[in-house]
Amino acid sequence: MKIFRGLDHPEVTRHCALTIGNFDGVHRGHQAMLALLRSEAQRRGLASCALTFEPHPRDYFAQILNKPDLAPARISTLRDKLDQLAQCGIDQTIVLPFNARLAAQAPQAFIDDVLLKGLGTGYLLVGDDFRFGHQRAGDYAMLVEAGRKQGFDVARMNSYESDGLRVSSTAVRHALSQGDMPAAAKLLGYPYAISGHVVHGRKLGRQLAESRAGAGDGFRTLNLRFDHWKPAASGIFVVLVHGLSAEPLPGVANLGVRPSLDPNDVNGGRVLLETHCLQWPAELGGDGAYGKIIRVELLHKLHDELKYDSLDALTTGIAKDCADARAFFHTASHAETRRQTTRDRI
Repeated sequence: MKIFRGLDHPEVTRHCALTIGNFDGVHRGHQAMLALLRSEAQRRGLASCALTFEPHPRDYFAQILNKPDLAPARISTLRDKLDQLAQCGIDQTIVLPFNARLAAQAPQAFIDDVLLKGLGTGYLLVGDDFRFGHQRAGDYAMLVEAGRKQGFDVARMNSYESDGLRVSSTAVRHALSQGDMPAAAKLLGYPYAISGHVVHGRKLGRQLAESRAGAGDGFRTLNLRFDHWKPAASGIFVVLVHGLSAEPLPGVANLGVRPSLDPNDVNGGRVLLETHCLQWPAELGGDGAYGKIIRVELLHKLHDELKYDSLDALTTGIAKDCADARAFFHTASHAETRRQTTRDRI
């Protein structure tokens, strides 16, 4: 999939089948829409294109109005959103900066400048609640009329439902906020995960390890930055780490702002996903993971973030989280063995 920031690139395909959205999470409803877009694009001989925004429009207005509560909790980083769009088979994605100019743009100007001049849209597919332009004044009826006059087809897709419930980014955010990872995975169509480059931290895990007799280097962590101040999920999780070895590695992770650390933390103020692998690959040595791209699946929430009063208390807390994570994997392994035995008997 080709990715472009803005429209001013000569490589942008300017005759396309287009859909527009924030695509936070790229959940099953998004996937159904993207599958329909791909089908229509192929039938019409057009490239399939997704147009998305960064920052999220509600993030922009939350900052402008100094009302942080207006900003939605973020499900996906931009990296993960683009990766999921690529997995849906989209030919190109345009990341359009949402700024004052775009916020003030009249709906007809958006049609003229973005849909037609910018992308040469031949077919447009939108959701049933799609609005656009200054003060969200543009709607589906306006698009249909513009398409009739200006020569492009417009279609609308109704909401996607699962077990009678509407699949939406709001529903995914709610599941993640409750720590209901199976519900989130059902809405998304895949296990919730965060990916990125492993970055340096304070190396606090090594200090904790040294404070425990026999612990060795056992509490080292893999640090990923979550590039949004308000993640939809937070807390301590049982995880699987992909990208460090041939098989995924079991682990335990903290997603949040690390309340037990001091302001001198090199990642202070940032949301981090700090993951401790229960089995560290010996071939990586002490520093072999830095710079690697990994993907961390959040399988089960253990508890919310806790503030510990001392390094000893923090060490004890991490040790308990590791024990609980091992117990989770042990139980899951036995459950899978029982399922396999049952299948073999049938």
